[in-house]
Amino acid sequence: MAGGKLSVVVVGLHFGGSFPHIYLDHPDVGRVAVCEKDEARLRTLSEAFDFADVFHDLDEALASDYDAIHLVSGIPDHARQTLAVLNAGKHCACTVPMATSIEDLRAIVAAQRRSGKNYMMMETTVYTRQFLYAQELKRQGRFGPLQFLRGAHYQCMEKWPPYWAGLPPMWYATHAVAPLLAVAETRAARVHCFGSGHLRTELQKQYGNPFPIETAIFQLETPGLAAEVTRSLFHSARPYMESFVIYGENACYEWQMEDQAPMLFEATSVKPGEIRQVTTSQPVPPDRQDLLPPEIARHTQVFKATSKHKHISFDQGGGHHGSHPHMVHEFVRSIVEGRKPWSDAVTAANWTAAGICAHQSAMQGGETVEIPRFDV
Repeated sequence: MAGGKLSVVVVGLHFGGSFPHIYLDHPDVGRVAVCEKDEARLRTLSEAFDFADVFHDLDEALASDYDAIHLVSGIPDHARQTLAVLNAGKHCACTVPMATSIEDLRAIVAAQRRSGKNYMMMETTVYTRQFLYAQELKRQGRFGPLQFLRGAHYQCMEKWPPYWAGLPPMWYATHAVAPLLAVAETRAARVHCFGSGHLRTELQKQYGNPFPIETAIFQLETPGLAAEVTRSLFHSARPYMESFVIYGENACYEWQMEDQAPMLFEATSVKPGEIRQVTTSQPVPPDRQDLLPPEIARHTQVFKATSKHKHISFDQGGGHHGSHPHMVHEFVRSIVEGRKPWSDAVTAANWTAAGICAHQSAMQGGETVEIPRFDV
């Protein structure tokens, strides 16, 4: 790191266009570059911000002297590009999922260990306001013993880039899986999963997946604790939804609607054997800007870019319920501090493997599938 500051390349500027401006504002980042094959998209963003360099493909970025690369590319490219970044001796952040096969997950974990560089899967749900509030409730002991967990992610992928056509739903399940495993501080050990519905014929050709929806029951490594996850990509009228539910003995927290505050149910008495009444509230999760450096705190909300950039009318911020600056900050600080990020290679592999094994179970009619470990 030159002068004690990190240099970062953001690769992929469709969804990835939400991130370069956060790195530009981060106090521990000295240089920011962008990489994009689409010339129009590259020109639009590079005209709006002052980037140190502009690259047209990943190989150019890998050959550069930048310290870290943040991949925001298509799912089929994640494993190959991540391995290229780590093998080039650079720190790697990557959007979800980490990979779509157990073999690729193992390869990435091995490459991270060999390189000694940081890998972080940029899972948005565990940095949302809703999850950060649930995490604080857990820290305060409000839930009591956890009894059950539930997650769901409904999304329609019609007319998206071709690689989405017929994608097995559970291959892209980390938004529903990660908050459950994260709040319980455990991993999924085994899974039964069933496919549901009928995927139209042309959508089955690419991956051989016949299911628009898959639902799984996971036995977690924590004794006596299970989780249910449902994932949908096609053929459902349900609007977009990421959700998670935490069932505790003393409190239950439900985030079921994208545009509504979660529900909090709390028992009025926690003495064993007593009849308990339950209170219901709908607290608005606080915006945790206090967890961020002042320079990037505003990125949890939508705002107009400042005059420091070229176009002061450029809208920014607020992505995925305020999660984006929290992810960037964790990635940057983990490198600066010489430690693993929270969603490091092993954790990311655990979160991702749960979905890969769930789809395997669905294709076997719900047979039990053991989920491998990645910490050995």
